[in-house]
Amino acid sequence: MEEFTKYVNANRDRFLAELRDLCAQPSIAAQGVGLEETASLVEQRLKALGAQVQRFVIDGSPPLLYAELGQGEKTMLIYNHYDVQPPDPLDEWDSPPFEPEVRDGRFYARGVADDKGDLLCRLQAIEAYQASLGPLPLRIKFIIEGEEEVGSPHLDAFAEQHPDLLEADGCLWETGNKDVARRKVLTLGVKGICYVELTVETAVRDLHSAWGGIIPNAAWRLVWALNTLKDDDDHILVDGLMDQVRPPTEEELAGLASLPFDEDQEREGMGFSDYVRGLSGQDLLVKHFYEPTCTICGLKSGYIEEGVKTVLPYSATAKVDFRLVPDLTPGLVVELLRAHLDRRGFEDIGVALKGGLMPARSPLDAPFVQACVAACEATYGAEPIIYPTSPGSGPLYALSRETPAVMAGVGNADSRLHAPNENIYLQDYFEGIRLVGELIRRFAA
Repeated sequence: MEEFTKYVNANRDRFLAELRDLCAQPSIAAQGVGLEETASLVEQRLKALGAQVQRFVIDGSPPLLYAELGQGEKTMLIYNHYDVQPPDPLDEWDSPPFEPEVRDGRFYARGVADDKGDLLCRLQAIEAYQASLGPLPLRIKFIIEGEEEVGSPHLDAFAEQHPDLLEADGCLWETGNKDVARRKVLTLGVKGICYVELTVETAVRDLHSAWGGIIPNAAWRLVWALNTLKDDDDHILVDGLMDQVRPPTEEELAGLASLPFDEDQEREGMGFSDYVRGLSGQDLLVKHFYEPTCTICGLKSGYIEEGVKTVLPYSATAKVDFRLVPDLTPGLVVELLRAHLDRRGFEDIGVALKGGLMPARSPLDAPFVQACVAACEATYGAEPIIYPTSPGSGPLYALSRETPAVMAGVGNADSRLHAPNENIYLQDYFEGIRLVGELIRRFAA
């Protein structure tokens, strides 16, 4: 890979200028700003590599780009997105979010860590490989969308309509990072999510609280229903839900021992007194990575403004999310939740699914995973930290299905994704280019 590295170093300034140009172009999915323009920039860069590019627009969505290049027995799928989060609050940025700036070895811009830096470094790695080592030794497919930051509402439809385009032996997924100790992190999956809204109405309007002794209170009704979902020790009580959870394997449990999870540091940093049930060690990590969650995200009922207003609320709403692990699905959770409430006399509690994503997890021994590990060792001179899954969620399942997928990107522990002063280290960016080059070589072998 010496020639590859020489090429990257010789083109360092140009590669960095390309990153500036891409990050300077706003592409805010939530506001519909700059998506067509950014898609065109990415399309031009793909074509410059010799890729065959197709555009897909589904029900008015921003362009989803599909590209293919290379030849070989193996196929690697690469997923990225060109859209970014809104930059607000603007007054908390030290430099304008769409005017990229390098300070103290870091590159600052909205979207550079999530996920334009990873997108571009992968394209530049392919350029460097072709220019220094010759034709690609494997087939590479790109799927690059412009709606990830608003939940990828059309990605499932694309996957269902074009399953042949998703066929691959391994998937390099979106973004990734180094940890606080600057060790490379690989993540092998994501939790799914089932986001529901629970609602109840007990009258046609708010009433005077003097009626509280004889007329049902919607707020109490909802609280009583919510109280059946978990016990005081944070065990999920929804009938049958935990029976569907796939337990971790012995290999997965053994992998937890190597995770650099500093319980005290995390607790102090987030300002809470103790973990649920007083958990620690392996038990804490098993719950964090391998068990589902049930979280009340918000409650609304009655009068909550300043001062006194004595009302009997006629309506109440709760937003609840379940983070899912295999073999739970959003549809199954809604079904179990509905039946659970009905059995306890809460037929009046409405359950509406507001969003859902499937969980996905790759086995540690998959050849693609092992190729990623070997590429990290060659690039960084040390074994990566391997997280079995992310406690967060994303549309991984829609594309990877049974294809092993790995998150490996150019972010850092303080990249400030979705926040002001989003950033990456220049060192991490150029190491990321070398990592992709190593992965191409090793996975194709």
